Amino acid sequence: MLKKNGAWRFAGAAVAALTLFAASTPVLSDTIEAALARAYQNNPQLNSQRASVRATDENVPQALSGYRPRIAVSASVGGQYTSVKSDTTTNTPTGPVQSSQVLSGTQIPRSVGGTITQTLYNGGQTGNRVRASESQVSAAREGLRVLEQSVLLSAATIYMDYLRDSAIVEVQKSNVRVLDQTLKQTRDRFNVGEVTRTDVAQSEAQLAAGRTQLLTAESNLTTTRANFRRIIGSDPMQLAPGSPVDRFLPKTLQTAVNLGLIENPNVTAAMYGIDVSHLQVKINEGALFPTVTLQGSVQQAYEPTLAYSRQFSASAVANLSVPIYQGGAEYALIRQSKESLAQQRLNLDRVRDQARADIAQAWGQLLAGKAQVSSAQSQVEAAEIALNGVREEARVGQRTTLDVLNQQQALVNARVALVTAQHDRVVASYSVLNAVGRLSPQVLRLKTSIYDPNVHYQQVRDSWIGVRTPDGQ
Repeated sequence: MLKKNGAWRFAGAAVAALTLFAASTPVLSDTIEAALARAYQNNPQLNSQRASVRATDENVPQALSGYRPRIAVSASVGGQYTSVKSDTTTNTPTGPVQSSQVLSGTQIPRSVGGTITQTLYNGGQTGNRVRASESQVSAAREGLRVLEQSVLLSAATIYMDYLRDSAIVEVQKSNVRVLDQTLKQTRDRFNVGEVTRTDVAQSEAQLAAGRTQLLTAESNLTTTRANFRRIIGSDPMQLAPGSPVDRFLPKTLQTAVNLGLIENPNVTAAMYGIDVSHLQVKINEGALFPTVTLQGSVQQAYEPTLAYSRQFSASAVANLSVPIYQGGAEYALIRQSKESLAQQRLNLDRVRDQARADIAQAWGQLLAGKAQVSSAQSQVEAAEIALNGVREEARVGQRTTLDVLNQQQALVNARVALVTAQHDRVVASYSVLNAVGRLSPQVLRLKTSIYDPNVHYQQVRDSWIGVRTPDGQ
């Protein structure tokens, strides 16, 4: 919230430090909303999670395949030599006469056939698998919402980090300029005998410390710039001031908690996890029920034997399989899945408790941030007045050079504290929105296309055949 306010009276060169980010936004300045939109579209971690959700979508057509027939075609060809000897006995007037006949030959038996199998009943396992896979898709979408919120919060934070660190660099540069001028004035006064060598040494030490603080601030800004590109996908250029999103927040803490227990994606994902575990119990219980299938087959064979040149067969068979005892594994699976269901219910309680705590913490940070901005503003104003007073008193000999240097550092610290408080104030508002579960491009009204996971889901849900994905891969 590095905005211009007439009530802030910054003295000397430090005015340029904060007004660099507080002045009116240039027409081509980057805004926090535009940065969030780029992160939403281009963040590789977020795009990877979207691909993971698309992969989860395929669980539904896999489960639906249990309703569909299975068709197989088979063919065979080969060479075969057969030699058959048959003995016969013929009764004649003179008695029985035995004779033998040898039948041999080579043929090429070949056949082609097809089989179709349809499951009619399997204890409801197919229907429960479909419902479970649909719940898995819903849970995956909530997991995507969790990551979307995390990416948007990280983008807002790094945006404000860069504004804060840039302003601190300017504050430290201004401080070095002031300390350098103070050192020159102190040396001039030393040359005319107004101050001692100790005063000069104190000024030199303070200037060296100021340069160290500047180097540290510049190092922090370099790191922040790299993280800005990593999260948002571009280098920071002419960033406009960021502002809090209080207009999208609930009015009270209790309202925020109630809303978070409904809309927080971690909570809703845990709810879908219970649905999946409950349906898994039903699927495992289905293994105890009979299975009914219908199978039809046709086959055309050529030269199957020496005696036949062609043979055709067709059949339709209904099969009933009733499990009696399978070693006890199915019972163990049922018990195991029931324990998993109990675990998921306990996990939901834990997630709800965590959501309450996160909302309360973020809300407290927001209130503290508002107070800190006001306090830091007053601190800066008081430090400016104190510095001007100490300088005037030093001119008439009532204050030492060290008093001036200490008060100058106090003013620098106050300005850094103000910049930091403004940063924390904005980030805290985004944190509350994230904890509630409403940090989304729709709520923030970002000017970007919204990724809709339902589009891919509808494209693949009823697909019977095909190996290409909807995007053509």
